[in-house]
Amino acid sequence: MSKLPIVALIGQTNAGKSSILNRMARKNIAIVAREEGTTRDNVMATIDNSFVLIDTAGLKDPSDDFEASIQDQIEDAISVADIILVTLDSLKYPDFRDKEIAKKALKSRKPVFLLLNKAELKDALPSEEFLSLGIKPNETFRVSATTGQGINELKAKLLAEPVFSNLNSSETRAKTKNSSLKLALIGRPNVGKSSLFNSLAKKQQAIVSSKQGTTRDVNRVNLKYKGRELEILDTAGLRKPGKREVGIEKFSAIRSLSAIEEADICALLVDATEPHSKLDQSLAGQIVEAGKGIVVVVTKTDLLKPEKLDETDDNDELEDPEARKPRFRKPQTTDEVIDNLERDFNFLPYAPVLLTSSETGENVTQLFELALEIDESRRMEIKTSELNKILNDAIISHPPAGLKNTRPKPKYIVQTDVCPPWFVVHGRDLGLLHWSWKRFLERKIREKYPFVGVPIKFSFRNDKKD
Repeated sequence: MSKLPIVALIGQTNAGKSSILNRMARKNIAIVAREEGTTRDNVMATIDNSFVLIDTAGLKDPSDDFEASIQDQIEDAISVADIILVTLDSLKYPDFRDKEIAKKALKSRKPVFLLLNKAELKDALPSEEFLSLGIKPNETFRVSATTGQGINELKAKLLAEPVFSNLNSSETRAKTKNSSLKLALIGRPNVGKSSLFNSLAKKQQAIVSSKQGTTRDVNRVNLKYKGRELEILDTAGLRKPGKREVGIEKFSAIRSLSAIEEADICALLVDATEPHSKLDQSLAGQIVEAGKGIVVVVTKTDLLKPEKLDETDDNDELEDPEARKPRFRKPQTTDEVIDNLERDFNFLPYAPVLLTSSETGENVTQLFELALEIDESRRMEIKTSELNKILNDAIISHPPAGLKNTRPKPKYIVQTDVCPPWFVVHGRDLGLLHWSWKRFLERKIREKYPFVGVPIKFSFRNDKKD
């Protein structure tokens, strides 16, 4: 799977960008409110497995200390996007800010479309009132995030853009198959991404600092390993959405998340000396959702103690009773790190774990070996006969449960894609299949074909009744 195109919604506050994203994604991802400036962070969603839609924070007066400047926000959004959607409230006449936004978008020479939201209302202005923005009438869409008016037409227009046809051409697919293997380093700030990047590149390519957030953009280096072209991407660290600073850091988050889409394999870095956070789990979930290969890289292992702590400490009698209460604490041994990983990432049993130290160089080049192994797994194709044998064995050993008089009846399974491997199960009443049985089927497949470090996808299709 190649990188999905990135489509950015830009515009002033309260134009309806968040509502449009929710409508196109068919679920409430962005927070929507009437108060201006509700979206303080960028929100992104994969739309119909075809493109990534980014809802940028609304643009306000740059004199507002809580907002990034208009110029910085626009230029950063444009720099990461393949297509730009300038979004306006069709109830309001365009002002100088709208014209500045449109001007900068058009100057990028990327495809630009104008969305006139709230078009379903009687007071909506005619499209002719927005011609001064310089966007052609045939690239203007009257849409409604509330009713869905114009959304399907907008999607059809986006999918007709050359960026999509190039990605889907056989020539492009052939080039992608033979192109360099892209490995992205993903993780929280100060987890050691830049240090690992430098160790892999064997030169001081990135700025390394103990201060959080040093890396603002995606650094890249190309190298060869065992005859294979590799491209390493060092991304900016991601903090919890509520803790992200305005401006540069917000768009560093976009670049990092877009790097997940661009990469073939993601190395999720976790600090050996710190407890895992929900953000670590969220990043892992985004990597899996994007269908990318994943390896969990534990950094700074040189700071750990080699053996387990003695649980019968001589100072136990002097210990504060409050300290005995269960709580998260910093791991201190390798065994504790492994135990914590098994607990916090139990949804990734197929992901290999690599203990590294950029300081000592321990296991650093082993990441290359794992990347090649994971890439091979991503491209694995299983014969239909083998798959159906696994399916039949699964049905016999654990028949899927259903309702009183109706049971789901899986009939056969085929593999339809690679990178990631995608399997389609055909049958009847498959909507009744419980998630636990789907997970059971995945385990049965992985017993014979492990797919190391690779998420596998399933679709369940009901065949027409005879």
